[in-house]
Amino acid sequence: MPSPSSEPAGVGGPRGDILLWLVAVGFFMQTLDATIVNTALPAMAESLGESPLRMQWVVVAYSLTMAMLIPASGWISDRFGTRRVYLGAILLFGLGSLACALSPSLPALIAARVLQGLGGALLLPVGRLAVLRAYPREQFLRAMSFVSVPGLIGPLLGPTLGGWLVEYASWHWIFLINLPVAVIGCVATVLHMPSGLGYAVKRFDLGGYALLAFGMVAVSLSLDGLTGIGQEQANVLVLLVFGFVSITAYWLRAARRPDPLFAPGLFLVPSLRIGLLGNLFARIGSGCMPFLIPLLLQVCMGYAPAQAGMMMLPVALAGMGAKPLVTRLILRFGYRRVLVGNTLCVGFMMMTFAWAGPDQPLWLHLLRLACFGAVNSMQFTAMNTLTLKDLESDSASSGNSLLSMVQMLAIGMGVAAAATVLTGYTAHFTGHGVAQTLRAFHATFLTMGVVTMASAWIFWQLPQAGLADRASPARSEPNEGA
Repeated sequence: MPSPSSEPAGVGGPRGDILLWLVAVGFFMQTLDATIVNTALPAMAESLGESPLRMQWVVVAYSLTMAMLIPASGWISDRFGTRRVYLGAILLFGLGSLACALSPSLPALIAARVLQGLGGALLLPVGRLAVLRAYPREQFLRAMSFVSVPGLIGPLLGPTLGGWLVEYASWHWIFLINLPVAVIGCVATVLHMPSGLGYAVKRFDLGGYALLAFGMVAVSLSLDGLTGIGQEQANVLVLLVFGFVSITAYWLRAARRPDPLFAPGLFLVPSLRIGLLGNLFARIGSGCMPFLIPLLLQVCMGYAPAQAGMMMLPVALAGMGAKPLVTRLILRFGYRRVLVGNTLCVGFMMMTFAWAGPDQPLWLHLLRLACFGAVNSMQFTAMNTLTLKDLESDSASSGNSLLSMVQMLAIGMGVAAAATVLTGYTAHFTGHGVAQTLRAFHATFLTMGVVTMASAWIFWQLPQAGLADRASPARSEPNEGA
């Protein structure tokens, strides 16, 4: 492994410090833009002449694009070098941000979010790879701990900053603020990012990648198409079938190839198999909450964008505060008991939003949001560490990429599913105006809460707590995508 001329932050060396700051800023940009748009969706809808309840693809396009590109990120880095790829990622992210700000219509905004997602998908994995190659293994954990801190701050600031910019400037500025950061990042990348050339480049399974990518897109499009917006029901069914056929064909192909993107042998590890399935289905339920909550607050309760953004602070703060608790719980009770019980708690807390209304006191809203944030954060930490804890070093990178892909795919599918359910309930309930929409939101929270609680059955398949199960869950977590 190449060794840099300097050490990571906190150990010494200005050049190493700059590399860590560069990767940390890229991580911050990616996580910030995954959350900053949620509070701005109603203002975007009004500006573009759309219904706020039809804006889900502004979120889905970004997360789905990231899910599609993550499997190829390692090969792209090896083929073209980390410096070139990281520079290209920042440029794509900046150009996508500018295109988002200049978008005159919803289709144009969705296309710009795809471009932005292409850059965002490469920022974290390529930056993490650069740190892995630049630092000795004994310093890598400390380096990545430094890099991961801005990733926690991004979701904390995103909704609040987005609401403030919408209310006191315009929604365009939630994208324009990325431009000066992108310019500085490009200059710093050219000066301080190692080239990353000279590594062996494995053959890329282009056919398998195409099958996997098409399957993910088709399934996500079919979920959104169930709303009946612009698609016939027959087309939705065809998309759904072809999506599952494509994903199945990928795994059949991977089983007979020596160089698949993700080897089927990974699924021989029980903790990874259960962890991935649990991540997928649990996040389909809970992943829709950052989309639904700001809409509920603004559309049904009359909150201003800045107020709605501030209301999301308890979710992030309680989530950060609860992280140390989950490790102690797992060491005491094991993964099975913690994940089954906590999954039920997450679903229950989602269902409590079915009783949220404009006549309730502020403290009750804040308490509800904080409780949801705490159990949801504990869920992410437990699921992620379960998935990766038993992987050997030669399969850890592949397993981590697969987990990151599943996380982003689940978030996109969750938002699409929640929008479908919300549209269906809006058409089902009689009445007009805010009262009808509020009833539809309440029913949607109940439905998505039940979906989340159902995923507890997956974690029930874990073995009873034993010595191996209670081993330290402190393996470094990937991006939670919360």
